[in-house]
Amino acid sequence: MKQKLTGLAFCLAVLSNAQADTSVTLYGIADLGLGYESVRGPGGFSQSRTGLVDGVNSGSRFGLRGVEELGGGTRALFVLEGGINLSDGTSGQSGRLFGRRATIGLQNDAWGTLELGRQTNLASTWVGDMVSPFGTSFRTANIGTTFSSANTMRLDNLVLYQSPDIAGWQAGVGYSFNADSTRTDNGGQRTGFGTADNNRVLTTALRYRNGPLYVAAAYDRFNPTSGAVGGQSPARIQSYILAGSYDFEVLKLGLAWGQTRDGWFIGQNMGTSPSEGGFQNLGTFSLRDGFKADSYMVGVTVPFGANALLASWQRADPDNDLLTGEDATMNVYSVGLTHELSRRTNLYAYASYGDNYAFNPDASNRTVVAGVRHRF
Repeated sequence: MKQKLTGLAFCLAVLSNAQADTSVTLYGIADLGLGYESVRGPGGFSQSRTGLVDGVNSGSRFGLRGVEELGGGTRALFVLEGGINLSDGTSGQSGRLFGRRATIGLQNDAWGTLELGRQTNLASTWVGDMVSPFGTSFRTANIGTTFSSANTMRLDNLVLYQSPDIAGWQAGVGYSFNADSTRTDNGGQRTGFGTADNNRVLTTALRYRNGPLYVAAAYDRFNPTSGAVGGQSPARIQSYILAGSYDFEVLKLGLAWGQTRDGWFIGQNMGTSPSEGGFQNLGTFSLRDGFKADSYMVGVTVPFGANALLASWQRADPDNDLLTGEDATMNVYSVGLTHELSRRTNLYAYASYGDNYAFNPDASNRTVVAGVRHRF
């Protein structure tokens, strides 16, 4: 009996050590709201909708996150994360099982993190989520409405390196060899065997964190497939962003400036529209070679007790409108409120108004949404 107990203790010790070296975490977010949205456009066009709105404060998701200690300060890690639409139970990101993120990589305390797979570009995670009070969430209030490369741009086939934090400084660079693997041609056939037949993206960023101060710069470049427009590649879309925030404790102030040239990233579903001969944003506006827009954002977060008041003004000022020959400067005004019911659950509400929406003259968007979010 003593030998059996000794053997059992040994097995438990080995199992305990194995569990200490490896961990897998199941996590997720459930978020659903009730909202009203009204869209108006030139020529008397007007349409509105009232109903449930998915993933407002945060996109609903489930995920698995794993880490294994390999020794010497090195660890293996993976993330598998899928989006969910709570309103009807379907998968997000066009039905992908792990459409939000699917990565595997290595991390070391001395040289940083190297990951392979599908994940979000650096402008979204290092600028949008850190500087704007609404981050890359809250639909029309999100910073990606006017800073196109910060609109949660998910990239397939991405190799991403992030340096360790050195005295507050951190750098990152990534390259996607085929940013949208599900892209098809006009005949519905999957495209992209040759390197030049794929949409490729370079994403880079540099940031500095020191107590209440946060500063970041990001650059993204989109190299479209050679067959995007009549067999010839149009100009590369390029985006520059400078942003920062400072937490005064009584309020947090965020500022951002950016410029987008020769096109407009279309965020979470980046791609091209060959029939339009260019790129689309919000499904309504086609951009081509020669386009340039300056973007601005001023945001404030005011915490009080279990609540936080959010407010921002955004502006995207194009130097020309290639469809009408006139500039159509877009402004977006947003205000929101969150209330923490517990460490994991909160209520939220926000209202947003945009004029010359999606760069369309005399177009407007009015949105009001309230909902609940739970994190597990």
